[in-house]
Formats: sequence, C-alpha cells, structure tokens
Amino acid sequence: MDFVFVSGNLALDLLGTLKWRRTRPEEGLSAPGDAARWALAAGVLTEPPPPDETEFDQLLGVRESVYRLVEAARQGTLPADADLLAVNDAANRPLPSLDLTARGARRTGPLGTVTTEVARAAIAFLDEMHTPTPPRVRECERPECTRVFIDRSRAGTRSWCGMAECGNRVKAREYRARKAARQPGS
Repeated sequence: MDFVFVSGNLALDLLGTLKWRRTRPEEGLSAPGDAARWALAAGVLTEPPPPDETEFDQLLGVRESVYRLVEAARQGTLPADADLLAVNDAANRPLPSLDLTARGARRTGPLGTVTTEVARAAIAFLDEMHTPTPPRVRECERPECTRVFIDRSRAGTRSWCGMAECGNRVKAREYRARKAARQPGS
C-alpha cells in the first residue's frame, strides 16, 4: 500500500491507514513493518524502527482512539474517557531521538516513539477544535471513503480527501452518469 498524506495533520493521516471503515475496511498497517514504512513516509523517523508487536498494537489502539475522539469533536459529543486516557498516556511517552548530522536531521527511535508523535499531533489538533476559529474538519464526500481531513481551501468547500483517489473517481462517475443520460433511449 502506498501511503497518502492529504489530511493536514499527522494523526489524521494515520487515521487514513484504515480505509473504507463503514463498508469494506482495508487495513494499511497489517504488521509492524507497515507501520515502520508509514513512519518513514510521514517523516516521523528517518530510519526504520525495530519491529515490535506490542508497540505496533499500541499504535493501532491509539489510532482508533484518535478516530473516536475526532468523530466526537466533529459531532459535538463528549469523548469517551478511555480514549482520552489512551491518547494522553501515549503523548507522555518518549519522543524520537533527534540528531543533527552533516546531511541534516536524523530522527530515530522505536515504534512507540511514533505513537507518541501521533498522540501529540492529535492533542494539538483536538485542542485547536476548541478555539474560537476551529479548523474546518470534513470527511471525504465519496460515499465509500471515511478519510477525515482539514479543509484549508480558501472557500472552505473542499469535498474530497484528495483528487488522486476520491475526487477523480467521483468526477468520472458523474461524467459517465451525465453521458448516459444524454444517450438516446436511456
């Protein structure tokens, strides 16, 4: 699976690794190695962390807690205490090591440090949701897609998580429907 970073926040991008939540869920992180590849692609780490099943399970658990917290914020409902506890606990664990080398920054650490970065990004984002001008948070309008993203478009009318996957498919479907409607005998 190629990872996509279109959500506008590290934690929201991690949510997108579980696609199609309501219909036919597709897990992008099936093993610790997948999480390591995501961490590298996201820029959280510059070297792959060692595989660790326990830390991998914790990352997925925090991902799902973040999803429920974001949904509660979007719906204006109170979050579950267990989800708050999971994210707060993860956010207060060790961060990746940061070193400056002759070639730039080097960020290393075990997979648990990735979970810490994700939890901290989630807290910063969810805290921003309680400001006088909260970010516009949307779920992709493609019916099958459940990716959540921050709409930073000038007009505030972004409909899809990204054009490459969802926007193009919706536009192509609409085009085919218009074309079929213009056909004689349809």
